[in-house]
Amino acid sequence: MLPLGGCLLNGDLPEPSLDIPAAYDGGPRNPAAAQAALPPLDWWRKFRSRELIAIIEQARAANLDIAAAVARIVQADAQARVTGAALLPLITLNDSATRSRSSQTLVKGSTNPNVFVPGSPLFTAAQTGKSVPDQVKNNLSGALNASFEIDFWGKNRAALQAAEQSAVASRFDREVVGLSTVVSAANAYFQVLASQDRLKAARDDIASATRVLDLIKQRVNAGTASALDTSQQESVVYNLRAAIPPLQQTLKQNRTALAILMARPPESVRIRGGSLSSIAIPRVTPGLPSELLTQRPDIREAEANLAAANANVYNARAQFLPSISLTGAGGYQSAVLRLLLRPESAIYSVAASLTQPIFEGGKLLGNLDLQKGKQDELLQNYRKAVISAFGDVENALDAVHQTSLRVTLQAQVVKSSREAFNISEERLREGTIDLVTVLQTQQTLYQAQDTLFQAQLAQLQAIVSLYQALGGGWSPKPPPVEASNAR
Repeated sequence: MLPLGGCLLNGDLPEPSLDIPAAYDGGPRNPAAAQAALPPLDWWRKFRSRELIAIIEQARAANLDIAAAVARIVQADAQARVTGAALLPLITLNDSATRSRSSQTLVKGSTNPNVFVPGSPLFTAAQTGKSVPDQVKNNLSGALNASFEIDFWGKNRAALQAAEQSAVASRFDREVVGLSTVVSAANAYFQVLASQDRLKAARDDIASATRVLDLIKQRVNAGTASALDTSQQESVVYNLRAAIPPLQQTLKQNRTALAILMARPPESVRIRGGSLSSIAIPRVTPGLPSELLTQRPDIREAEANLAAANANVYNARAQFLPSISLTGAGGYQSAVLRLLLRPESAIYSVAASLTQPIFEGGKLLGNLDLQKGKQDELLQNYRKAVISAFGDVENALDAVHQTSLRVTLQAQVVKSSREAFNISEERLREGTIDLVTVLQTQQTLYQAQDTLFQAQLAQLQAIVSLYQALGGGWSPKPPPVEASNAR
């Protein structure tokens, strides 16, 4: 079992109970060879296409999905800092200055401010003829307040650990998005090449079908062929021409897809393309299955999410226990500014409190069950990610093998079909072959060529899928949370 990232504070980790195979079919059988077989970080260079390399590098630098994933990392880091603040004291500075003046026409219990009430300063002044002293008061204070919750049961530490593991998961999510972007760019580029190959073949087929049509018309003029023969061959030519627009549409769509992956307007991107035959076929050898658990970013992301859920369960359990808090305040208070900092103006207060939940209406128990449910869900997601990864590799390995075999066999079909068509065309000129055979040989050739291009495309895409299944293209050790905090 792969150790889960970040141990629980209570050491209680759920057991995924995974059955890991010893080795992949055809893969290296020893750890040293398995380590050497890990996909390179820049595996797309193995196809030896400068244009493909430039497209992928641009996509990795400017793709908007990757940028959004980076923004999620910033958010997760910030949330970890917010959560971690509970482990530190809260200190505030409160300064205040007030100046107040009381009414001179009122005494306690008076409700009429327009009448001199007996006993009020103005009433007394009116009787004695003396002036009324100004009833103004000043109050100046400055105090430093501090509060701190003792994390005796590890509740806040568990919450911080959950936030940190979520931040780690966000980094693996960015790698998942980055790998998917590279794979999408490679597949779209190969689609462009396949469309160009199929277009070129279709135009060549139209030219050859037109030559046959001209030969048939010559035989019609000579009286050795009928109008039916002409119509049949014209149908072949028109079908070939009708296949051009869909291929051009596919070519345009994949060029547009590449522009979007590079975060650029389609009008500003020029994809030259070329031919599938110009792409090198790299050899991919998978390592040991145990290496896959540390190499695939989606598995590492599921692992980090499970570790965060484990910490959340611990936090939910700790909420049942007493909370111990310390508070204190100290400062100065005076009615005169010059006396504010005198020792006799000092004030302070110190308090300690212990809060034990007694009845929360099922809130705490419900939260614990909620966190346990999330933990179990993420445990199953982790198991699924691991099992799916093994399945992806096995399927990709089989696809590489089968598509390679298919390309080899289909190339032989094309070679034989072309020879048969060339012979039939020559005999048609000599007038020693029936038109049905000519039609059959040319249609067989056209279909064989188109099938070969599709087989070559499938082979390249299978290799890309194998790189993706093996987790190629990223470093298995992302930077720690603290190193990536936004400034």
